[in-house]
Amino acid sequence: MRIQSLTTRPTGDEHSPYYGKYIERVPEGDVFETLESQLQRTVELLDTFGETGGALRYAPGKWSVKEVVGHITDTERIFTYRALCAARGEAGPLPGFDENAYVAGAHFDARTLNSLLGEITVVRRATLALFRNLDDDALGRRVSANGVPITPRAIAWIIAGHELHHASLLRERYLPLLAERSGCAARTHA
Repeated sequence: MRIQSLTTRPTGDEHSPYYGKYIERVPEGDVFETLESQLQRTVELLDTFGETGGALRYAPGKWSVKEVVGHITDTERIFTYRALCAARGEAGPLPGFDENAYVAGAHFDARTLNSLLGEITVVRRATLALFRNLDDDALGRRVSANGVPITPRAIAWIIAGHELHHASLLRERYLPLLAERSGCAARTHA
């Protein structure tokens, strides 16, 4: 079942203006197809870090690669829950969440990068299963999350854009550190 609502960008009244920066990152077309294809690219990117690279931080106080993966996964879970609530007609407001507190409380650095990659894969498959079975009416329903109305359609675009945002940061800020470490290791062994 192809849903027409997933092929056009959500309008500004379907989400907080804050999320526009994520939605803008998503290429034109069917966001469902983007959600399906981007996971493989992100997992391939993260595989380049290996277990030792999972602890990399681009600056003191910044998240490690593992924490970024955990954050992406937690955020997708929370947003998918919001989409489910809206699609099912939830009348009550949903809370916001403090991403830094969630990362601090999760202890992602104590886990293997491989286990985090397995988890993000399972979460994305669950996200796809939910969106695959929402019709246009459900995708257009609103729920109040963190005090702002949001639709499942907008959430699909936000999830895709959020992952693209963090994949870009991993390429721009973390991969150069990995290359620098690899270069140092190669010089040390020469």
